[in-house]
Amino acid sequence: MKRLIDIFGGFIGLAFLSPLLAFLWLAVIVESGLPGLFRQRRMGRGRRDFVLFKFRTMKVMHGAEQGSFDAGSSARVTRFGAFLRRTKLDELPQLYNVLRGDMSLVGPRPEVKKWIDAYPDRWANILTVRPGITDPASIRFYNEEAQLAATNDPEEHYRSVILPAKLDLYEEYVKNHSFYGDIVIILHTLMRMVKR
Repeated sequence: MKRLIDIFGGFIGLAFLSPLLAFLWLAVIVESGLPGLFRQRRMGRGRRDFVLFKFRTMKVMHGAEQGSFDAGSSARVTRFGAFLRRTKLDELPQLYNVLRGDMSLVGPRPEVKKWIDAYPDRWANILTVRPGITDPASIRFYNEEAQLAATNDPEEHYRSVILPAKLDLYEEYVKNHSFYGDIVIILHTLMRMVKR
């Protein structure tokens, strides 16, 4: 049932939002050139890796597609990219990942291999479900970049503080997720986007 809802939601979302997606893609290219999309390998259900899509919000950096970490730094973020990040519109291309079966509309956010290897035992349970576009951790850490930017060592802060807290929420989701709960998470996510 969850997969059927994902397929329906992904298809409707892409169809309904296609003019907006095209506009955002062109706006990224006009401001900072090709490519308009950012691709990065993430780990999905069963530790199967896949290519995640976002609108590119930063100047191109070689190796970023492999998961290099630039936490809390806004030096490479473009002006339009900052808007996309603030509103979370950069995540919309992941509707395609949902249609492909890589992701779900709701589920633990997919991570790069580096951060999965940091807590392999905890991720083993979390990766029994498809990762999602949004989840309780996405709502709680909506301003994650600002939190990281305020620390002396953003990467260590992510590893030792933010990621463990996210893993708590991921594990709770895996244990108790439901259709009704997913609807509530989607509505809360949309409310946060509108507030921005």
